[in-house]
Amino acid sequence: MPDPTDALRSAGPDRTSPVVSQAPAESDVPREGDAPGASGAPGESDAPGDRDKLAALRAALPATRAGIYLNTGTCGPIPAESAAAMRQAEERELAIGRATRDAHEELLDRMAEARGALAAVLGTDMECVALTHSTTEGIGLAVGTLDWRPGDRALTTNHEHPGVLGPLAAARDRHGVDVRIAEIGDGGDDDRTLAALELELAAGGVRLVALSHVLWTTGAVLPVAQIVRRAHAHGAVVALDGAQAGGAIPLHVDDLGAEFYAVPGQKWLLGPEGTGALIVRRDIATSSLPAARGYFSAAIPYGVGRDDLWSDARRFEVAGFHAPSLVGLARSAGWLAMYVGLPWAHARAARLAHGAAIRLQGTPGVVVVTPPDRMATLVTFRLPGWPAERVAEELARRVFAIVRPIRGLDAVRLSVGFFTTDEELRRVLDAVAELARHTPESLPRRPAIEFLERPRA
Repeated sequence: MPDPTDALRSAGPDRTSPVVSQAPAESDVPREGDAPGASGAPGESDAPGDRDKLAALRAALPATRAGIYLNTGTCGPIPAESAAAMRQAEERELAIGRATRDAHEELLDRMAEARGALAAVLGTDMECVALTHSTTEGIGLAVGTLDWRPGDRALTTNHEHPGVLGPLAAARDRHGVDVRIAEIGDGGDDDRTLAALELELAAGGVRLVALSHVLWTTGAVLPVAQIVRRAHAHGAVVALDGAQAGGAIPLHVDDLGAEFYAVPGQKWLLGPEGTGALIVRRDIATSSLPAARGYFSAAIPYGVGRDDLWSDARRFEVAGFHAPSLVGLARSAGWLAMYVGLPWAHARAARLAHGAAIRLQGTPGVVVVTPPDRMATLVTFRLPGWPAERVAEELARRVFAIVRPIRGLDAVRLSVGFFTTDEELRRVLDAVAELARHTPESLPRRPAIEFLERPRA
């Protein structure tokens, strides 16, 4: 069975890492006690034109009015335009059904549209994009391409999501693969990260390196281009989890050189759940045999011969897709690229996230877990003496913030988006500072707001 490791012998020259947005100066950081602008309007540190743009973008993201939306790392807000397009597709299916030839052709068109929109955002060609239903599925497909034998080794880190660890555990249980965990600290020290991975690679037998581009726990950006080069030097294939990178930071997947790069649709791409993609390096897409295949894997309808597989990444598309969700995914990705503008979105989110990290670093009683010089758009912190779940509850109660507790670290994660306002961050960080001045027992109680429905007459 052809194996991605075969392609390493003919790999091209080393590639370089994409440029990460420059961190802002500390003067851009909102601080407790800073007075809001004269108007008190959100986004007061933005230029006047950007304030108008931000207001328009937030109007197009209705969920930003439901609270201070700081959990895009779990699910991002869906643009109203995408939701409307999905409803239109659902209404068409309801009215005329899904069993006609035209409906099938429409599905194929929507799949192609989604591949093209994702390719534009992620920095690749649409021939390298396979549609999936999640990051986990994409990583699982990547793991399945290797012809595993008992004793083979797979390498990952101590900060991975079950979307990586689950497929590796399956390979361990089914094929006797030895899954190795590199201890990389918080991921913010590139030398430590590379040394920990090199130690395992140098021991020999590593067939696959599977890890995150941006850690979902600490928010650290790993030096993935260097990791790919080192893995290839030792004959290993690389599968990257791009869940907290795709749509969040400047990204050209092709420049990283990894064989596989998996992303979800529902996070920073602002699409619906149950969508995602696996980016497959062109030489791998034309030669690998997927571990699973189905109707969509073959260029010839109903073809099951080896030569019937698509000659591009579509050979990794297995099961059916919900057409309205694909419409929503394509519309959201296109909205990001053409209406919002990726350079503006990336730069603004990076500025706000870095500013929040610096402000928290200067707040007594707060421990910042995220390395400010190696971060993307996630800010993770903890309050010693405070359970993370309680911190999240208090932030929701006091300022209507939607945040994510990270149980393994007993920390709280803020996902800062381009649509977040300076005033929103100020309110959340002020609330964190208030919690840090107290213990859970000494904090003055603030009653939850209850909405009482008036009895019908």
